[in-house]
Amino acid sequence: MSPINEIYVTLGKRIRQFREEAELSQQRLAELAGVLRPTISQIENGERKVTADELITFSKVFNTSVEGLLDPAKELQVVFLEDAGEEKKMKPRIRINVPQRNLQKFKEVLVYILNKVGSKPNIGETVIYKLLYFIDFDHYEKHEEQLIGATYIKNTYGPTPVEFKKIVDKMIKDKDIVRVAKKYFSFPQTKYLPLRKPDLGELKASEKELIDDVLCRLSDMNASQISEYSHNDVPWLTTEDGKAIEYESVFYRRPPYSMREYGEDFR
Repeated sequence: MSPINEIYVTLGKRIRQFREEAELSQQRLAELAGVLRPTISQIENGERKVTADELITFSKVFNTSVEGLLDPAKELQVVFLEDAGEEKKMKPRIRINVPQRNLQKFKEVLVYILNKVGSKPNIGETVIYKLLYFIDFDHYEKHEEQLIGATYIKNTYGPTPVEFKKIVDKMIKDKDIVRVAKKYFSFPQTKYLPLRKPDLGELKASEKELIDDVLCRLSDMNASQISEYSHNDVPWLTTEDGKAIEYESVFYRRPPYSMREYGEDFR
């Protein structure tokens, strides 16, 4: 096998891996990428070259960078500080450390959200991503301190919390929540349902109030609606594709997104 063919075979395996982890069929991926289903099959089997435009499209569909799609060593690595001893076994990646305090807060906020609105038919993984984003960024704008403090990446469908998958996998293993594959109208949907009540001792009254406000405003939106809504928020607008969204950018928000009253001089 020539080196160039090896590249496309490896890339095809990576695309299949990303597709299966995202619980997408070949047909659904083809629809998202704007190609025919046989094309996806050919790409995954290394039988067809992938164009530069297709690489960019696939990276957006899978919420990763083109580098992350081409090279596993370029992927973001989420590391719980309590698991830091595992680092030597892993390939070098861009590290995102999750302190124990942030990990516990993330868990309780997610369980709180799922107990409040998780049973709604529109609440799938994409909607949860955006609810977490607005909870984190609204809290930072209002109180100038992080609530969960997750790292959100800008992608085609709006802000995505990088830590989500690993934390959720841990919560499923610990029987905090359960993952359910469903359909919302004709689209595949990944839902999460709580197996326990949240530990309210982990949440301040002001934090619960803010979370409730975000859920009241946004939890009736479907994935398309809340993604479009997030696209008009200044933090998302001012960030390059595939880059982490800076929390400080919330202080440049405009209505209806802004949580604070600013004087005319600031404007």
